[in-house]
Amino acid sequence: MYGPRDIAESFRTVRKNTIQIAEDIPADKYGFKAAEGVKSVGEILAHIALSTGWQIEVHGQRVSSIDFSYFAARGPQVAAQEKALQTKEQILEALKTRGEEFASAVAGMTPEQLAEVVAFAPPMQPSQKTRFEMLLGVKEHEMHHRGQLMLIERILGIVPHLTRRRQAAAAGVRT
Repeated sequence: MYGPRDIAESFRTVRKNTIQIAEDIPADKYGFKAAEGVKSVGEILAHIALSTGWQIEVHGQRVSSIDFSYFAARGPQVAAQEKALQTKEQILEALKTRGEEFASAVAGMTPEQLAEVVAFAPPMQPSQKTRFEMLLGVKEHEMHHRGQLMLIERILGIVPHLTRRRQAAAAGVRT
């Protein structure tokens, strides 16, 4: 059965790949924006680093219902925390520590906790999810932003590490 430890290990793999991208992009490119009105590389990475916090809170405190006021109350604090991550080193440290904090919290959950239902106030849809589904959403969210970062790497002339690995493996098969 796919349980808490599996989710945690899978997340650790996702975060490891995000950290590799953060390391591959030079510090002087952290201010780069792919288009007007979007987050910079550093802002995307800071967002990823801190985005697990609300899930740790919701599941750690066994919150059973969420509405827009919950997110509205957290918004200014999270925005300030993201803005405080100014350097590549600070962002990398936050990616590492906050990622492991999340993975450890998930690994400590029970299958019964994963099955618990969390309700969402209208107009949020669906109106409820299991904690399991919510935790899988953390990976989906990070991978969405990681896809953005991989495209930005290409714009900056960097071949993403997963592509480099695949190319090296293909070259090894041909020789």
